[in-house]
Amino acid sequence: MQEQNKSSANGISAAIMLCLLLAATIFTTVMMIENNQVVVAMLLALLVALLIFLLMGLYTLEPNQAAVLSFFGQYVGTAKQTGLRWNNPLFSKRKISLRVRNFESGRLKVNDLEGAPIEIAAIIVWHVQDSAEAVFNVDDYESFVQIQAESALRTIAGSYPYDQSGVDQPALRSHSSQIIEALQKQVQKRLDEAGVKVLEVRISHLAYSPEVAQAMLQRQQAAAIVAARERIVEGAVGMVDTALQSLSDKAIVEFNAEQRASLVSNLMVVLCSDKAATPVINTGES
Repeated sequence: MQEQNKSSANGISAAIMLCLLLAATIFTTVMMIENNQVVVAMLLALLVALLIFLLMGLYTLEPNQAAVLSFFGQYVGTAKQTGLRWNNPLFSKRKISLRVRNFESGRLKVNDLEGAPIEIAAIIVWHVQDSAEAVFNVDDYESFVQIQAESALRTIAGSYPYDQSGVDQPALRSHSSQIIEALQKQVQKRLDEAGVKVLEVRISHLAYSPEVAQAMLQRQQAAAIVAARERIVEGAVGMVDTALQSLSDKAIVEFNAEQRASLVSNLMVVLCSDKAATPVINTGES
């Protein structure tokens, strides 16, 4: 089922012409009845009924609105000309909005890739692109859009971890643009058969579930402390190596293996400690 454009007549011209014919016919019918010309009057009465029936073909369309036309259950086309229009009175006319719409999903509680419970919500911006598919392919396209969008959001949330655990692994919190792109493709794939075009998707809420939020915060803090310590140790090793190399190159002092190990130990303690070191000065043996 694909949309087909259907032309329509100017409603204002059709309304004026039909109203004039209706008024003239009614006047003529009254005159015929007064002149006892019953047969002619009956024919004119039928003509009046026909004109009233033709007036039922008038309808109005606002900007970004379409009328899906069907003839005894068969789709004949979609009229999109705005204003007062006229078409076959036997056509069933279902008006449908082509305007851009948006909605925010509820806060869904799902498990991420690592099994941690999280809350996530998204804003979906969409509009009807094919009116025939929207009307005839699904029962209620508005409800269909909302349910399928939430289903796609659950699928994407369960396909990625909340926090990045690997160097090249995308995560919900750190790779928002990549997640949004994947979510938009997933939503669009589900809505193609409903004639709906997804214009934009945005994550409006993302957090751990309240029952595990405190534990996950402690986990994040521990991971941050470990990462910071690794950087500190890596920098300290480089500084110690530079110091020993500089002392050796300039021949300032010669160390044996025991003295070298003691110096390295002292420097590592000073550089890696989270508190200021207290120096002890050795003035020599008495």
